[in-house]
Amino acid sequence: MIAAAFILSAALLVLTAILRAAGATLVRTLRADALSDASDGDGRAKLVADLLEERHRIQPALGTVVTTLLILAVIPASWALAGLLSGWQLAVAFFAMTLVIVLFSDLIPRTIGGSRPRSFAYRFARILAIAIHVGDAANDFVSDDEEEGEDEDDEDDREERELISLVIEFGDTIVREVMVPRTDMVTLPATASTDDAVDLVLEAGRSRIPLTGENSDDVVGLLYARDLLTLYDESAPPRPAQDLAHDAYFVPETKLISELLREMQAKQKHMAIVVDEFGGTAGLVSIEDLLEEIVGEIVDEYDDEEPMMVSLESGEFLVDARLDVDDLADTLNVVFPDEDWNTVGGLVLGLAGRVPSIGEAFEYGDIVVTAEEVRGRRVARVRVARR
Repeated sequence: MIAAAFILSAALLVLTAILRAAGATLVRTLRADALSDASDGDGRAKLVADLLEERHRIQPALGTVVTTLLILAVIPASWALAGLLSGWQLAVAFFAMTLVIVLFSDLIPRTIGGSRPRSFAYRFARILAIAIHVGDAANDFVSDDEEEGEDEDDEDDREERELISLVIEFGDTIVREVMVPRTDMVTLPATASTDDAVDLVLEAGRSRIPLTGENSDDVVGLLYARDLLTLYDESAPPRPAQDLAHDAYFVPETKLISELLREMQAKQKHMAIVVDEFGGTAGLVSIEDLLEEIVGEIVDEYDDEEPMMVSLESGEFLVDARLDVDDLADTLNVVFPDEDWNTVGGLVLGLAGRVPSIGEAFEYGDIVVTAEEVRGRRVARVRVARR
């Protein structure tokens, strides 16, 4: 019986270590990478992508399962040790058992899993799926019991939980998902005069303007409104804007925004130019854009931005094409296909297979999306309705 108890404890410890390592790999896996691997025919990657769709549930669910397994592993091992030893020998054995559990069920697995993105998550995808489902169900059961005695103060608790979820998701969001796309950037040719720059700053309400060279894809520097004010205060004559240019800070579109925020703080940069895999300008991102991923939209008294989604009396929705497609799916309570697009505009382009014409409609299930406004090759506004 004692040998069986040790074997059972060891088996549970191994399972805990696998979940720790696979979980550490899972939370460091980008959903975009998993979807790309899934499109190549890897069924395990598809399962991982599905798990990452609700990333905020992963760690709480795995934490519940791992804690339960550790308790179950400790019980038979403690019983077996108590049957073999006593006194100071038993105390030493318990201390050694604690070290073994901490090392082999937590520290070592998390170190190994964290250093091998995707691989462990793919290999143990099915085990992870079962563990997350079980842990999630247990957490929901506890939450349901607690909600029976909730009062008005619980609204604050829900807001805190939502904020924590946003912080968790912040750690895995990439720059491409939060940047201002190149087509929406306010830029100025580097050869323009400082008088033109002042007019643009006043009209657009920007403190930093990217300067472009041969075309809008060629960002050669940043112009600060503060420098223009200094020039104006000195009553200096107009000069080429490029004379006041500062070096632009370039980052790849696949960079994690949590890493970018730390870098921008350390380098005292407030704006970064985002480049794609071919070196072209994909967009720009500011510190404000990064912080808004945690605290929501930051609007000052000079902002005059239209809401991203407007509900019409007809029951339809008028949607800014930059809206995250997951937000639209949550509002309509539907599941859109998992593809490489992040926005509603990308969804329309995906359904059309080309740039649609104004007024052209496309169907997905009982949802009808109509291109309400198209600017060049970009869908700007979409009307969404149910049939």
